[in-house]
Amino acid sequence: MVPGFWDANPKAMFFSGLFLGVAVASSLGFGVILGSLWTGKPVGGQVAVAAGTGEVPTNPGAVEEQQPAPPANPVQPFDEKNDHLLGNKNAKVTLISYSDFQCPYCRRFIPTIQETLKKYPKDVRVVFRHFPLSSIHPFAQKAAEASECVTKLGGNDAFWKMHDKLFAASEKGDLTNDVLLTLAKEVGVDQNKVKECLDKDEMKARVEAFFASGNDSGVEGTPATFVNGKLVSGALPFSMFEAELKAAGAKE
Repeated sequence: MVPGFWDANPKAMFFSGLFLGVAVASSLGFGVILGSLWTGKPVGGQVAVAAGTGEVPTNPGAVEEQQPAPPANPVQPFDEKNDHLLGNKNAKVTLISYSDFQCPYCRRFIPTIQETLKKYPKDVRVVFRHFPLSSIHPFAQKAAEASECVTKLGGNDAFWKMHDKLFAASEKGDLTNDVLLTLAKEVGVDQNKVKECLDKDEMKARVEAFFASGNDSGVEGTPATFVNGKLVSGALPFSMFEAELKAAGAKE
C-alpha cells in the first residue's frame, strides 16, 4: 500500500503544512494588491486626512487647527455686561464668533462679518469672544489680553478699533509687546497703563474664561461662529454664509 499524507512522519507533515500556509497567504495578499490597483483604493481602506485644514489656503471654509466637534453644551448666550458687541443690540440674529488675532482664517472672515452688518443692520448683531490657539500662535494670548486692557481704558468702541488694528498688524508680522503698545497708543488710550496691565497679567483670566466657554461649547478651531446657537465652522465667504443668516431669520 502506498503511504498517505497522514502516514508520513511528523516532521514531514510540519514542513508540508508550513509550505501550504505560506502559499495560501501569498495568494491572498497578491489578490488584495490586484484589487487595490483595479479600484484605485488604498490597501486597508481610506487614508485618514490630517485635521490641519490650514494647509489648504484655497479652502474658503478652512479653520485654524481643527474642524470643531459637535457642541458638548449650548453656547453661552450674549452677556451685555461681559461681551464685545458690534451692531444692533436688539437684533434677532446673534453671531457669537470665537476668534484669534493671529489666525489668518479669522482675518479672512472679517469681510464676511462686515458685509453681514452692512446688509442686515437691523437683524444681525456680532459678538466677539477670544479663542487664542497658543500652541500654534505664540502671540495670540497677549494680543487678546492687550485688547482687553484697551477695553478697560477706552470701552467697547476702543476694543473694536483695537480689534481691527490687531488683525491688520498680524498680516504684516508678529504681534510683539512693542507692536501691541504702539497699536494701543494709536487707538487713543494710555500706552503706559496698557503696559502695566499686560505686565501684571490683569486680563489673563478673562481671556482664559472666554476660551473655556468656547471649549465647553465644542469649539476646537478658529474661526468658529454660532448663528443663533448653531455652530458654523470656518472662514466662509459671504455668498455661502448668507444662507445661515437667512435660515436664522435675517431679512434685508
